[in-house]
Amino acid sequence: MNDFITHIENTCIEFVNAFQDQLTWKWDGRFDAVLTAFKRENKDDIFLFLKQHLNTVWDDSNTEDASDSVLDAISHFGGLMPRQLLFASDPNQDIFICCAWWPWNNGNTISLRVAPFSNKLSDEDKTELNKKMKAWFKI
Repeated sequence: MNDFITHIENTCIEFVNAFQDQLTWKWDGRFDAVLTAFKRENKDDIFLFLKQHLNTVWDDSNTEDASDSVLDAISHFGGLMPRQLLFASDPNQDIFICCAWWPWNNGNTISLRVAPFSNKLSDEDKTELNKKMKAWFKI
């Protein structure tokens, strides 16, 4: 499992470093995820980064092909509405990272929530991983 954690750490740190001048992160306790919001004009670069690093993308039209772990992650984030996406690293691993892409109704802002996901972690392990996520995203 440590290899998975290292991969998640590297992806998170690379994401923070790539957009350190554009994105500010905070903790979202409702979803146990890091959260940011950005203007639509920044979406192309961020979308490309996510597509390259979290290359499995789910939307409201293709979830019938999703694994149980992905469906659990989608449910954790409250489901997928039209235009919302869930990016995931390899969901066939015991632990993977998800990013919920939520465009706002105003058309000008997009929220991202990034969280590790696993059905195999104890509550204690989840708490420890959340602490690491906060550190990686400098929260």
